[in-house]
This record gives sequence, C-alpha cells and structure tokens, in this order.
Amino acid sequence: MNSIEIKKLSLNFGEVVVLKDLDLSIEKGEFLVLLGASGCGKSTLLNCIAGLLDVTDGQIFINGQNVTWYEPAQRGIGMVFQSYALYPQMTVKGNLSFGLKNAGLPKEEIENRVKHASEILQIESLLDRKPAALSGGQRQRVAIGRALVRDVEVFLFDEPLSNLDAKLRTELRVEIKRLHQKLDNTMIYVTHDQIEAMTLADRIAVMRDGLIQQFDTPKKIYNNPVNKYVAGFIGSPSMNFLKGTILQDGKPIFKLEGGLDESPDLSNYKFQESIKAETQVWLGIRPETIVTGDEAKNMPVNFSLEVEVFEPMGADTLVWSQIGGQEFRFMVDGNSSVNVGDRVTVGFDPAHASIFDIDNEERL
Repeated sequence: MNSIEIKKLSLNFGEVVVLKDLDLSIEKGEFLVLLGASGCGKSTLLNCIAGLLDVTDGQIFINGQNVTWYEPAQRGIGMVFQSYALYPQMTVKGNLSFGLKNAGLPKEEIENRVKHASEILQIESLLDRKPAALSGGQRQRVAIGRALVRDVEVFLFDEPLSNLDAKLRTELRVEIKRLHQKLDNTMIYVTHDQIEAMTLADRIAVMRDGLIQQFDTPKKIYNNPVNKYVAGFIGSPSMNFLKGTILQDGKPIFKLEGGLDESPDLSNYKFQESIKAETQVWLGIRPETIVTGDEAKNMPVNFSLEVEVFEPMGADTLVWSQIGGQEFRFMVDGNSSVNVGDRVTVGFDPAHASIFDIDNEERL
C-alpha cells in the first residue's frame, strides 16, 4: 500500500491556478523530493498534504485513509519548516516535549521520546540550552527533533536547510539521509537545490507552474530528462543547449545553426520516434560528458574552441566558450593550464546527448 496518494489535486487562489490536476503516489518508506524553482507550487503542495491549505479539488490519502478535509493534527504527520519556529523562552528539552505535553502523553512516555530523538540527532548535550545559545545547524536539528518525537509515519520538510551556510547544509544533508535510513519512514522534502534533490531522494518530482514535469529516480531524470526544462534544471553545471536542424540522409545528422563546417554525426543516438528532415531541435550535451585533448580526437564528434572564461573549481575547471555563436561549457582537469584565448579540442559521443523539439521542448 502507498503511504501517500494524491488524486487529481488542484488549488486555486481566486482566479490564479497554483496546482493543476496533480496525481502522485508515494510508497511507504520512500524519500520523495519536490524540486523546482520559486513559485512552481512545491511548498504549496506540501502544505496541502499537511492540511495547512484547503484544496480546491481532488483527494489526499495517507495510509489508505482519505484525509482531504482532516485538520493537520489528525493526519499523523510531522513537519519541519524553513524557519526553525522554536519557542525562544523554552529550553531544547522544553521545545521537544511541548507538543507531547499538550497531547496529554504520560510523563514517562515524553521522557523516552525526547531521549530517543536527542540520541538520534546527537543533541543530548544541548537539552538544557535555549535556542539563542544554539548555532543555526543545532537549531535545525532541534526543529527536526520536534517532528521526530511525534512518532509518526510521514515527515514533511519545507526547505529546512535554506537558511544555513554551505558547509552546514552539506553536513545536515548527510544527517537527514542517515535519519531516513534509521527510521525508514516516508519523507517528503521540498527544495529548489538540485544537489540536495539528487543526493537525498529515492525519487524526484520536478515541478513547474503547478505541474509535475517528471517523476522518477535521480539517475533516470539526469540521464533521460523528458523535456528541456528538466534537462536544464538538473545537473551542475547545467546542460549545454545547441540550436540546429536534423538533416535526414539515411541517418540523423545534426546541423548546428551558424556553426561547424562538418555537422556532428548523430547516428549513434537512439530516437524515441523518427524525426523528419529539416526538423529544428535543441541538442543537449552535459559539460561533464565532454572530453578534451587527445581523448577528444577519438570521439565521433570533435572540434576546436577558444577559451573565453574559465572558472577554477578545485578538482575541475569549468570553461566557457562559444560554438556557432551559441554558449558552450565543458570541464577540464583542475590541474590543467587554461588561459583566455587558448584553443582547446573538445569531443563527445552523440549517444550521450539529448535532443528536444524546438517548439514544445519535449524529448525526441
């Protein structure tokens, strides 16, 4: 049985449509990430699941029970917000136990739950401190602990790491993953950070304008994006997109717009359907699949580019260039000597490329 089932869910604010006829099934024990840019509807969907917003249409099921019109406290969920939302006058222990006391649980049960949560989150030494005496990462652990003590099957996270610095985000991301492995509870996590999504999720729902663009495993979304939006949103650095035309001459040949003398041979690329001659497309190539130097000369497609800008990133250097007047990025080894104005031979295997329709931007 699925842990959460969303059927034909819609939400309007007046005439503004925020969520549009969404269907989503989340398995028991799954870590689902709702990913998208600001305003795509991901936090709104999470709030609908939590019962913080009344839906316009559709149904929400949790553990087989229709909870569409249940109050948040009746849904059996624990929620962690972007802001820590801790009571400043209470100690950490007080914050963890406050909701349990209001629910009327026995004192011994409260003590056991607080102890268990603090051990899992490694905050035993902080129980007597107040929030003002805690770091940002410690406060977020307490906020997670407050949801954890409720002993529920479903946890909802609304961008819990966005207020933290980069190092703390990385550390807490690992802790959240460990937490999921220990508890094996269903978790739904909202973020705009695709690195968080790729590293945490069992499956990712990529959202745009109130719609789910693609719902699949991180690996499948990365390797087989269903459209140009998903392809550009997933991956860091983002995918290169080259505008051109498919020439049908026994095998698919891509002619770059304003580009190369010799067009790349795409005969290794497996199309989902036949493409007619003179079809305009986007050719998508991830920077990390592009090789340089002698290795590039052995690739089915290779050409020379001039370095315009380079960004040292430690182990790798990201190089910005142009091909046929179109922006093109690729990676070189961080120890390589790269200077503005240098010419670099680059190459790629078209079997690792993606092709999208120029009009509807769907994968071909």
